[in-house]
Amino acid sequence: MILITGGAGYIGSHVNKKLYKKGYETVVLDNLIYGHREFVKWGEFILGDLEDTNLLRLVFKKYPIKAVMHFSAFAYVGESVKDPQKYYLNNVKNTLNLLQVMLENNVKYFIFSSTCATYGVPEKIPIPENHPQNPINPYGKSKLMVEKILEDYSKVYGLKYVSLRYFNAAGADPDCEIGEWHEPETHLIPLVLDVAIGKNEAIKIFGADYPTPDGTCIRDYIHVTDLANAHILALEYLFKEGKSDVFNLGNGNGFSVKQVIQTVEDITKRKINFIEWERRPGDPPVLVGSSEKARRVLRWEPRYYELSVVIGTAWEWHNKLYRDFKK
Repeated sequence: MILITGGAGYIGSHVNKKLYKKGYETVVLDNLIYGHREFVKWGEFILGDLEDTNLLRLVFKKYPIKAVMHFSAFAYVGESVKDPQKYYLNNVKNTLNLLQVMLENNVKYFIFSSTCATYGVPEKIPIPENHPQNPINPYGKSKLMVEKILEDYSKVYGLKYVSLRYFNAAGADPDCEIGEWHEPETHLIPLVLDVAIGKNEAIKIFGADYPTPDGTCIRDYIHVTDLANAHILALEYLFKEGKSDVFNLGNGNGFSVKQVIQTVEDITKRKINFIEWERRPGDPPVLVGSSEKARRVLRWEPRYYELSVVIGTAWEWHNKLYRDFKK
């Protein structure tokens, strides 16, 4: 059985579905601060927080857990700057609680949801796994701290882990059973879709004077279903090889903010108004990752790599979200 912490959230729920499809039994632990009970359609669900070590011990006692996939984290960069303690307590301290109970129960396989934010401002593009890690905000720092903890635990306690550094997760389940639903929403594609659906009048573009072809930031958008597939491959890699490792997960291609807006217009047949705003501090002009290692070692092959496909699935889900859940 696989324990999925944060399995009611965006990426965790997609991974839970893929695990179910592959025949794995799962149990989801989520405090539902940002997750959605409606997304736990597979496996069992436990409402709880990683702060509660007594609950964790009960979970490991009740279920024959073989591996843990850890998605529970706060992930708002701006908030992490304003309230770093919140991020270090939840993202670092609570992960230590989880690891402690894992070791007590001799559970040695761990998949960690990390981020390209651990790199900070890139020195080279595309970013490889051995790129210097100099995060520029407490969110990225909290994830890097956990990566360093995992290195030490692997050496001393025999924990076997894979850290997956995501770039920009995007899109939705092609079956439209689950998708992106954040409160508050900060991701570009759903914010542009909010304009298309009529919720907002315009989208702000933070910086239109970057040294890029159209002046707007370029980002690497990776479809959430491709991310989910990579997690299954990483888990099976751990089971088979028993070796700890780190992998980037990105599309390998970059798309600008204006390209995203244009693609939304093409798909929805609706005009997207935008306002050019000042740059946000710490936003690098280009963030694109190299996923060559994941392709080579895990045999991972992204299927939904075209921006139109990513946004198409997101638009289908967005319509369902506002029809069924945000009435």
